[in-house]
Amino acid sequence: MNKNLRIIYMGTPEFAVPALEVLVENGWNIVGVITAPDKPKGRGQKLIPSPVKEAALNLGLKILQPTNLKSPEFQEELRALNADLQIVVAFRMLPEAAWDMPPLGTFNLHASLLPNYRGAAPINWAIINGDKETGVTTFFLKHEIDTGSIIHQEKVAILEDDVLGTIYEKLMKIGSRLVLKTVEDIAADKVVAQPQDESKAIHHAPKIFKETGEINWNNSAESIHNLVRGLSPYPAAWTKFDEKICKIYKTNFFPNQKIKKAIGELETDNKTYLKVQTGAGIVEILELQLEGKKRMKVDDLLRGYKFS
Repeated sequence: MNKNLRIIYMGTPEFAVPALEVLVENGWNIVGVITAPDKPKGRGQKLIPSPVKEAALNLGLKILQPTNLKSPEFQEELRALNADLQIVVAFRMLPEAAWDMPPLGTFNLHASLLPNYRGAAPINWAIINGDKETGVTTFFLKHEIDTGSIIHQEKVAILEDDVLGTIYEKLMKIGSRLVLKTVEDIAADKVVAQPQDESKAIHHAPKIFKETGEINWNNSAESIHNLVRGLSPYPAAWTKFDEKICKIYKTNFFPNQKIKKAIGELETDNKTYLKVQTGAGIVEILELQLEGKKRMKVDDLLRGYKFS
């Protein structure tokens, strides 16, 4: 196995850090890391590096932070690195001139079992749709986003108590190992990539916006419960109670129960519980953040706040 392959790694968020670290730990030759420019944050608007940049600095790797991936200057810098292979994990959409550059191609790690859940938010939507299974896929890039030939996949069960945060952690760890396996197989010339089966492209995974998380209490209790799970801890499903925005992080649901309230109205003893009538069943809210307050369990909130 040729570990002298010149590899460029592209990624930005925390999700992309473990795969980079695993490659370096296993002796692979990372000749450059491409990540997003530092972003201003907080009151002082101090420039903050991406998680991938922080990891690359700790590992002593060369870092590029282009603002324009199509610029001739960046293309020239990329070409000068003379990469044999490029890896993309949670990064921007690359122009063809960039992903088509290395002789062994460019592969991507995607957090779903492609072709299902192509798009920007595959983990969220798998949970929101109530799926019992998800996974990670490595595939070669091509023109249409998330459509290239599949190299490897690994499945992960979505358990009843899983939320976005727990599945994110699982896929981040499993994905890092799958990236390593993919590099090893490419280096050993063992890869036989398979075209995606379009009949399995059942769901899309569009970007999550604020309005995505607004709860429609006319929906079923189960679908609302899954929306909460799929957006917890961030950006969180939300609604309004007492004219205040309320983010909801944890719920339980009872599909066959009713309370003597209109759909979307709260029932509470103002001591221990909050329940809401939905279009089919009731949702019990277990953890929430009322506007102007911290995230807390319902009984903790009710010690100091009474709903009208």
